[in-house]
Amino acid sequence: MITGALRRKLDCVKEILGRYPGVVIALSGGVDSSLLSAISRQTLGKRAIAVTACSAIQSREELKRAAMIASRTRIKHIIVKTRVLTNPSFTANPLNRCYVCKKMLMHPMLKIARESGYQIIEASNLDDLSDYRPGRRAVKEMKIASPFVEAKLTKNEIRRLARYYRLPNWNQPSNACYASRIPYNQKISLKKLKRIAAAEDYLRALGLGQVRVRDHDPTARIELNDEFMPALMAKRRSITTFFKKIGYQYVTLDLEEYRTGSLNPEKNRTR
Repeated sequence: MITGALRRKLDCVKEILGRYPGVVIALSGGVDSSLLSAISRQTLGKRAIAVTACSAIQSREELKRAAMIASRTRIKHIIVKTRVLTNPSFTANPLNRCYVCKKMLMHPMLKIARESGYQIIEASNLDDLSDYRPGRRAVKEMKIASPFVEAKLTKNEIRRLARYYRLPNWNQPSNACYASRIPYNQKISLKKLKRIAAAEDYLRALGLGQVRVRDHDPTARIELNDEFMPALMAKRRSITTFFKKIGYQYVTLDLEEYRTGSLNPEKNRTR
């Protein structure tokens, strides 16, 4: 049950969606876009379409989760393949990498939106505005609507609403594409993306919670929550053996533990 301010914000999102003849939602499989898909389907019925981009920078788990959410919410779901690694402006990994990527990922959605006469929407929330998000510029340039930002919904409120809508991923940890594990201005390659994926899958299979493997070629820097550090150290030999097998020469543990966007420019300033 939700009441008060959160109910009013939910009603605001529905009112925003009701302005459009229909919507095309960028569904990644994360909690934000999952909730936006659920509310859109509830509000607009068959005039809501969810689109998921499939590329080398996304995990297979995300794709499966997006398909599961689409099935659960009964929203029409389209999967489009994007070839981000063919774009040298992306693989060069500049500071505006997310801007370049967002443009490429949203291009197929623009076509779907134009053909249907619908509005493209995406699930950024109010908290995202305070982080380093060059992709937001692409959203504005392409006139993509952000109902959660307009309704002033925070991440915590989105989780509460996702739980209210009984979405199975309501408490799912935040995620980002594999490219975000590679320091800016270091080239992005399929080889690096594959070993990052393999490394993180291996650590998760060991039950180490939310992890990130930052690829400082040829070094892997592991970020995870404080509570799991003793467990990782107990298994460090097998972890090191596996990481070297997939191409890393050195394996390190970041003592500052896991934090989102640790490679973003402002996160690396002297504190």
